[in-house]
Amino acid sequence: MKPAHLAAVICIASLPILTFAQNYPAPIEALRGKGVEILDTFDAPSDMQGYAALYQGNPLAIYLTSDKKHALIGSLLDAQGEDLTRSIIEDKISRPQSDVLWNKLEKESHWVTEGSAKAPTTVYFFTDPNCPYCKRLWKDAQPWVKSGKVQIRHIPVGVLGESSRKKAAYILAAKDGSKALVDNESGKAPAKENPIASKQSKQLDENLQLMQQLGANGTPAILYRDETGLLQLHPGAAQGEQLIEIFGSRP
Repeated sequence: MKPAHLAAVICIASLPILTFAQNYPAPIEALRGKGVEILDTFDAPSDMQGYAALYQGNPLAIYLTSDKKHALIGSLLDAQGEDLTRSIIEDKISRPQSDVLWNKLEKESHWVTEGSAKAPTTVYFFTDPNCPYCKRLWKDAQPWVKSGKVQIRHIPVGVLGESSRKKAAYILAAKDGSKALVDNESGKAPAKENPIASKQSKQLDENLQLMQQLGANGTPAILYRDETGLLQLHPGAAQGEQLIEIFGSRP
């Protein structure tokens, strides 16, 4: 898979979001009727009222005119051509939703850890036990893991067929899931293809559903917080400078 870099404020319309109930002006109510979800309000220039919103997972800034009869959607530029909307999207939508998604990864996905619990950086990998790119990423990440700089939380999925699903279930069911995953990724002892118990079947379904909600179309998929705290999605096996961007400086 060709690596790319994407902001992870995507497909979050299908995830829990915080909204508030109130009586909206007619143009805003009309947008809500079309599926726009209002997240917050903000002050805007020229006596306009701003609304931070989502539509089909995409962040929007809506500007209500002072007479409350019209609504504008898009970027607002000042006299110097500076985009005033960018910071609104980040502060009112991207950052709060990054917190929602990160919490969902921690609390609702089923993962096995690799690395120190005291590591300053935590990264999530969606990984398939039969995926060669996942194995390459695992190998490339080892210097950061072994140095104690990064903890990886591997979220097993079975997207490459029944063999993958059985192996992913084996890792989730193992008494020492971390060892089972490392043995599989390193080639020391490939995960077994045992029958899948109902508990692990449910866990795998939930992991795959979350992976799809986040917009990841294959494995590996890396989720991490950048230097500003925003959640980022990197699809594919990171290489070179991308590894440093995700994990930090080389150990």
